[in-house]
Amino acid sequence: MTKVLVLHSVSLVRSALAALLRSEGPFEVTSAGWRAAARQAESLRPDVTVVDLDCPGTTAVLADGARADRLVLAPPSTVLVLASAGAPGLLHRAFRAEARGFVDKDGSPGRLVRAVRKVAAGERFIDASLASAFMEADPLPLSPRELSVLSRAAEGDSIAEIARTLHLASGTVRNYMAAATRKTGARNLIDAIRISRRAGWV
Repeated sequence: MTKVLVLHSVSLVRSALAALLRSEGPFEVTSAGWRAAARQAESLRPDVTVVDLDCPGTTAVLADGARADRLVLAPPSTVLVLASAGAPGLLHRAFRAEARGFVDKDGSPGRLVRAVRKVAAGERFIDASLASAFMEADPLPLSPRELSVLSRAAEGDSIAEIARTLHLASGTVRNYMAAATRKTGARNLIDAIRISRRAGWV
């Protein structure tokens, strides 16, 4: 029995994905929102963790390659992402976070089932429709920590909240924000977030 954890911020969507997988194979499926993700991953130890890249909160998790992706989605070799070709930046970041499977959200349900089986078997799965999107991703000028700070700022976190979450001093957070603004060629932090969102980085 393959253990699968489905993470999504929308209850209806994660329930539908879980029901699909249960009906299509010998899968033991658990679904959860982001707040319960770390707890579920730790207790379940899934063979595959399914994540929607368009789900609010995903970018903040994938941004901190040194900590968050491995804390919430560990081990990274189990991660399978649902993505669209229109967000090459997010695809690239998921690849950097060591996701093993990439399923096109415009594809058939059968593709997801096949991908889960492949990733559970230790193989990599990449939909052909997403392959060209990897090549089109703009080079990422930000370090993982700068990207993590910017992603959390884009989610609306304050400097104090970012500092507490990432275990940094507030002054260090401000320095990362300034560096991200400079490296993206932005006028200010809001402009840096806008540029990064357009590129698919956050």
